[in-house]
Amino acid sequence: MNTIGKILTLTTFGESHGPAMGGVLDGMPAGVEIDMEQLQRFVDRRRTGQSAGSSTRDEKDRVELLSGIWQGKTLGSPIGFIIRNNDARSADYDEIARCYRPNHADYTWEAKYGIRDPRGGGRASARETVARVVAGGIAIQALETLGINTMAHVVQVGPRLGVADMDETIREAAKEGDTLGGIIECVIKGAPAGLGEPLFGKLHAQLAAAMMSIPSVHGFEYGDGFDMAAKKGSEVMDQFVKRDDGSIGTVTNHSGGIQGGISNGEDIVMRIAFKPVPTLMRPVSTIDCEGNPVTLQPRGRHDACVLQRALPIVEAMAALVILDNYLMRKTNEL
Repeated sequence: MNTIGKILTLTTFGESHGPAMGGVLDGMPAGVEIDMEQLQRFVDRRRTGQSAGSSTRDEKDRVELLSGIWQGKTLGSPIGFIIRNNDARSADYDEIARCYRPNHADYTWEAKYGIRDPRGGGRASARETVARVVAGGIAIQALETLGINTMAHVVQVGPRLGVADMDETIREAAKEGDTLGGIIECVIKGAPAGLGEPLFGKLHAQLAAAMMSIPSVHGFEYGDGFDMAAKKGSEVMDQFVKRDDGSIGTVTNHSGGIQGGISNGEDIVMRIAFKPVPTLMRPVSTIDCEGNPVTLQPRGRHDACVLQRALPIVEAMAALVILDNYLMRKTNEL
C-alpha cells in the first residue's frame, strides 16, 4: 500500500537512511504549467530548523526531477522525482535495532514482515512524507489553475488552544525531554460541488484516509465533527439559498463542505489531530527483542513537536485527494 489515488496516483519509495526518498506521480494531465522554484519553496516549508523544537537533521531536500515535466509543463507521462538523503546518522540507531521503542512501529513492523530497518525508523519514518510534499506541491499548482486552494494552520498545541506562545510552549517541553502534539485545521476553498464518490468512496472518507496515513496522526473530523453529536438537528442544519450570482450555497457550513460524501461547493473544512512525538529525549523503559527489560537512552535528532513542519504535508495530501476526485468527476461527463 505505497500508492494513493485512483486516476491521479502517487507511489512513494525510500527509507529514512537510504540513498534517497522519491516518488512517481502518474495521471497528471498534460500541459499543466509547473513552477519548479515555487515547488521547491513549498517543499522547503517541511524542512528542519525553521521552528521551535525541530530536529537538527539537516537535509536540504532539493527536488531532482527525473521525468514527466519539460520546459515547465507536464507531459502527461509519469512524473518521477527523488530527494537525496545527505545527513543520516545510522549509528544513532544501533541500540534500537535490538529493542522496541514505545509508540513506534518497531514491534508491529517486525511482527508483520519478520524484518525491519531500524535506521531512523526505515520506511515508517516521517522522512517518507517529503515525497508526498513534492507530489502534493505539483497537485497544488494544478488546482490553482482551477481556482482551488488548500490552506492549513495550527489551531492547538498540546493542551493550549490557539498559537499564542506556541514556540515557547514547545521549547518548554523540549527542555524537559518531552514532546507535544496538537491540532491542524485545513480549509479547501474553491472546490466545486460534485467531488466524491457515493458509499465507499465518499470524499470525507478519502480525505480521512489520506490524513490518517500521515505519521503521528491520531484523529480526523470535518465540519462540526464530534461536536455535532451533542447538538440537535435544528442546530446543525445548513439551509440552502440561491446567491446573487445564481449559484446554490448554504447559509452555514456545519457539514464542512461535504454532504452525502460529495462536496457541495462550500469550503471543505477539516481538523487533524497529531499525537505527541513518540521519541522522548530522556530514558525510556521498554524491552528488547528477547523480552528482557531495558532502558533506552536518548540519542538521535528528533522533533519535539511536528505541527509546523506538518502543515505542508496536510496541504499536499488534501491537494492530491481533491485533484484525483476532480479528474474522477470528469469521467462522468461525455
